[in-house]
Amino acid sequence: MNWVLIALLGVPLAGAAALLAPFRRDTAAGGRLLQTHALAVSGVTFALSVVLAAGFDYGDAARVQFSTDLAWVPGLDLRFHLGVDGISLPLVVLTTLLVFLCSVYLCWGRADGPGQLLRPKTGGNRPRALVFTLLVLEVGMIGTFLALDLLLFFVFFEVVLIPMYFVIAVWGGHARRAAAIKFILYTLLGSVVLLLGLLLIWAQTGTLDMIALARAHGTGMSSSAQVLAFIAVGIGLAVKTPMWPLHTWLPAAHTEAPTVGSVLLAGVLLKMGTYGFARIAIPVLPDGAAAMAPWLGAFAVIGIIYGSLACLAQRDLKRMIAYSSIGHMGFVLLGFATLTPVGVNGALFGNIAHGLITALLFFIAGAIKDRYGTTDMPSLGGGMLSRLPHLGSLLTFAAVASLGMPGLAGFWGEMLALLGAYGPAAGLSRPLYLTFMALGGLGTVLTAAYFLLMLSRVTHGRSVETVHAPVLAAVGGGGGGRRPGTVLRVGIARVRDVTGYELAAWVPLIALILLLGLWPKTLLLVTGPVVRTLLGAP
Repeated sequence: MNWVLIALLGVPLAGAAALLAPFRRDTAAGGRLLQTHALAVSGVTFALSVVLAAGFDYGDAARVQFSTDLAWVPGLDLRFHLGVDGISLPLVVLTTLLVFLCSVYLCWGRADGPGQLLRPKTGGNRPRALVFTLLVLEVGMIGTFLALDLLLFFVFFEVVLIPMYFVIAVWGGHARRAAAIKFILYTLLGSVVLLLGLLLIWAQTGTLDMIALARAHGTGMSSSAQVLAFIAVGIGLAVKTPMWPLHTWLPAAHTEAPTVGSVLLAGVLLKMGTYGFARIAIPVLPDGAAAMAPWLGAFAVIGIIYGSLACLAQRDLKRMIAYSSIGHMGFVLLGFATLTPVGVNGALFGNIAHGLITALLFFIAGAIKDRYGTTDMPSLGGGMLSRLPHLGSLLTFAAVASLGMPGLAGFWGEMLALLGAYGPAAGLSRPLYLTFMALGGLGTVLTAAYFLLMLSRVTHGRSVETVHAPVLAAVGGGGGGRRPGTVLRVGIARVRDVTGYELAAWVPLIALILLLGLWPKTLLLVTGPVVRTLLGAP
């Protein structure tokens, strides 16, 4: 048994359990204790993932390392089987990093910023419940990437749903209840279909061991059974990804979720679906993957074009970023649909790049809402580069990274996915995939168009200098008895630019976006050997 993997799950679980103990939370001392607890638990968990990465044998990245295999339900031959390889390691580190940065953002914010969520106030914003929910969410996310048993994977896959539901429903915006209900209904329906597919695999093969199933590469299952299982598993994973047309829960969830909820939803939860394609659907069901790959590619490129066009029609910044995720995850699915090492590596690279870039975008969108009281782009008035130059510059950097500028992380995933479509796996129609490549290329142009349009509305032009009444009151301007949400045409000179706690949460993401953009081998050397093994390539 390896203690690192057990600790990765045990530390946030113990941290959440500790919050069930009674203590005075309605005092300043209780608030400081809660903040320290959140930072300590998430920080230790992130440190454990760094230890895991430091001890990983990169020369044998295709081998499952730090394996833990214990009897879970002996009567049913269920195993508590954990391990990590070159596919799951980057996702585990990404998960712990984002949870830690969310804790930094929550705990160090000033009184009128995000830090107020972890400070007691009249009426109760339930700060202890928020920390508890985020830690339970972290357990589920990490467990999904470590699980090597199909049923254990499903259990962890489901653990994240309830915490994220409460993050949206309790700490979200005005329409949070409807968004949370839509999120839980869609994801639970997808989970039912996913479970049926996993049970079909077990019934056909007699095992739930994901390593043994990947090595067998479909042996013991007929082609028709593989196709049926791939459809069921694929639909369940596609809801979480999300793939068009199963995406409709995503924009509302992102728009209404608090900043930390949006960061974790985009940065980690969407990756759980695409990880399932790489870990289960493609290696375990190769005949099903080959039969359904053209359909997967078609839905992927429709999502790319649809997401881009939807972004062009948005007024709300957070909603635009949410729709952009549909397009970006379309490139990830297109990479998987090629069934080539180049395409699948591009999909895995795009997975990590999207997690970093979109997390940064949602952090910045949250900061904009803290200052302006809205993320409605026309209401922001433009001219952010002149009024808040550092915040405007960071928004520009994140947007340019997301549109796929060479030298930044967003470029490589999209480029490799398109390159994989240029030369798909044997047996797939090359003319069809060339069409997919052309449509994907059009999607990159549309992506650049909507991000540049957003920047022209928000960061450039003449500043109208508007700020919403609640924000004006927070910075000392007074509300004058006006009803909430009233836009006042006043100067925002007293609203701070980027602060120290925001830089602490954002700089690691910026550094990793630059590192992966300038040195893509950092990630490709880790994922490459595993991809060749899972695809049965030499």
